[in-house]
Formats: sequence, C-alpha cells, structure tokens
Amino acid sequence: MDMPPAQEEHIPSRPTWKCLACTNPWPCAAAQSDLANEYRAFPSVLTLYLATQMYEALEDHIAQGRGAPGDLYERFLSWTRRQPPSR
Repeated sequence: MDMPPAQEEHIPSRPTWKCLACTNPWPCAAAQSDLANEYRAFPSVLTLYLATQMYEALEDHIAQGRGAPGDLYERFLSWTRRQPPSR
C-alpha cells in the first residue's frame, strides 16, 4: 500500500491552526521564514496578511468553544517586527 506524500508546505490546518507539515502552532518557524522571504519587498502586506490570519484563528478558536489563546499576537505578528528591513 502506498503512503500519501508527506506534507512539505508549512501551511495552517483549520480550525486547529497547527502546521500541516510539522504540527507546530502556525505560523511555525519554517512558515515564518517562507513568509518573510515571500513578502520581503512588501513587509506591510505581510503584516496585514498575518493580522487577517490571526483574527481568523481567533474566530476558529471561539467557534470551537475554546478561549482565545494568549499567544496569538506573538505567533502571528510580533516576529515580523524583528525582520531586517528589505533593501
């Protein structure tokens, strides 16, 4: 029996917001690196994208009857401020 290929892309699994590739909370370190690279010329767009994703994650948690995770800002937004400016 053939096994399905391993997930290589570090993308979120909703509604848990765990990474499909590594099962860490998304955005995991690999997703952060991928996103920083993808949006390196447009850091403000990255911030807007991640803010939207953060609120989607919050809505998913609330819809499941779970409280809001205390680490959403750190997971989704704080790391973008540590990125070096693009040149």
